[in-house]
Amino acid sequence: MTQTKVQSKLQSKVLSILEDKIQMIKTKKGAVYLVGPIQLPINLYGETVTFQWYCWLNCEEATESYERIIEKLSSVNLAEFQQSSVLVYGDFSYGDDAMVRLHSICHTGDIFGSKRCDCGFQLKQSMKLIVDNGTGALFYLANHEGRGIGLFSKAMAYILQENEYDTVDANESLGFVDDSRNYDDAILVLKALRSKPVTLMTNNPKKLEALRNAGLEVSARKPLWGDVSEFNENYLETKIKRSGHLEEEDKCSND
Repeated sequence: MTQTKVQSKLQSKVLSILEDKIQMIKTKKGAVYLVGPIQLPINLYGETVTFQWYCWLNCEEATESYERIIEKLSSVNLAEFQQSSVLVYGDFSYGDDAMVRLHSICHTGDIFGSKRCDCGFQLKQSMKLIVDNGTGALFYLANHEGRGIGLFSKAMAYILQENEYDTVDANESLGFVDDSRNYDDAILVLKALRSKPVTLMTNNPKKLEALRNAGLEVSARKPLWGDVSEFNENYLETKIKRSGHLEEEDKCSND
C-alpha cells in the first residue's frame, strides 16, 4: 500500500472519530467550530470531579466539511494563539437550574496564583458552586486577558499600578479602554448548548447586559467576591467605584 493510501486511510479513520464531536455554529463573519464533549477529570479542592470539556475556534470559513478544517489546522500554528473553552457539569442542556460563569483568562491569577487580583479564587469557586449546584458551565475566555488588552500590555499596566495608577487609569494610559471584552462567541456557544434560563455568576453588570441583549434569560445573579487581601484591596475597590461592579446579590428581572 502506498504512503498516500495509508495517509488517506488514517485520515478517514480520524475523521470518523472526530466528526461526531465537531459542531459548526455560523457567525456573521464565518463560523465557530465547537469540539467536544471530552471527559476531563479535575482536581477541585482535593476531590476529583469530572467535567465535560469543549473547546472552540473562530474561523472566517464556514463549512461542514470537517475534513477540510482538520487539514488546515496543521498549516496554522494555533499554539501561538489562545482558544477558548467551556467546562460543562451535569445535565446542562435540560437541567432546570444551571449556573454559568463567563471567566476571563488571567495568566497571573489562574496559573501562578497571584493575589493582586481575585481571578484565581473566582475560577475555582465558580467550579465548586457549579458542582454543588448539580449542573452548570464555566466558560474560559482566552482573549480576555487584562480585560482584553493582552498579557504583555497587562504587564506594563501592572508596572503603572506599582506607581500609584489604579487599574482603569493604567489601561487608559496605555491607550486602551477600561474594558474591551466581547462575549459574542461565548454567547453563541452557550445558545448551542442550552436554551433554558441560567443563573449568572458575576459581579460585572456588562456580562448581564451582554446575555440579555442576546436574548438569553438570566433568572438570577450570584456574586463572586472573596480572597480579599492587602494585595488586592485597591483593585477590588476600583472594580466597584470605577468599573461599576455590583456588590450585593440581586435577582434579575426580564423586563
